[in-house]
Amino acid sequence: MTGLSFLIQQGSSCETLFFYEKEFSNSRTPEELLFEINKIVKQKEELGVSFDEVSVVYATDCYTLVPSSLFDPEKAVEYLKFNTKILGNDFIAHDKVTLGDVIVVYVPFVNINNYFFERFGTFQYYHATSVLLESILKKERHSILPKIFLHVQKEHFDCIIIKNGQLELCNSYPFRTTEDFIYYVLFAMEQLQLSTENTQAYIFGKITRDDNLYTALYTYIRNIEFFKDNRTTPSETNLEDHQHYLIHQVLS
Repeated sequence: MTGLSFLIQQGSSCETLFFYEKEFSNSRTPEELLFEINKIVKQKEELGVSFDEVSVVYATDCYTLVPSSLFDPEKAVEYLKFNTKILGNDFIAHDKVTLGDVIVVYVPFVNINNYFFERFGTFQYYHATSVLLESILKKERHSILPKIFLHVQKEHFDCIIIKNGQLELCNSYPFRTTEDFIYYVLFAMEQLQLSTENTQAYIFGKITRDDNLYTALYTYIRNIEFFKDNRTTPSETNLEDHQHYLIHQVLS
């Protein structure tokens, strides 16, 4: 993982009370992440209190999707081992995406889960893909026209395609250059026979209008729009609303 984000919201109003983000120059191991989390929790007095609800989201590309009708929890490792390297002591978790009728299988970080349990008590954890799918499918369940959603992160992006309110594609692609990024986007659209002239594309995450990524998308895809939440990120963070869509959805 290449960063950490912390968000505190007022439960009844969903008002943002605290937000903090830290990015790393390169990916961190679970042990390094735990060290950083512990340091931040000790430094930020807003995080040193008890909470009514605590949620942890793992935004990694180590996951796979399985249709609910085919899923067997006893074979969780079998589904995942083709997508990522699995160690013998890895704990495999899964989330059910109700609207999509799919299961997201992934590897959470046990040391971080243990830390949050010891520090805050009972908490919930999810994979970022589960959160994104639930939110997007809920918004698009009555939509007919195909749409593509691109959630951009530092070293990879999530590509979700919806048609007739149903999930057509959900995958994550690594990228280092703008050319990598636009190649994967156009390849996914080509495979599903989506028109770059007529398909609506929504973008969110770590992307702005001034980015080379945005310029490349706008060069090849006619209809681009930032995918936003109706809640706003605090102005002191200097972030646009679409840049933290994911973390807002966890507590919605």
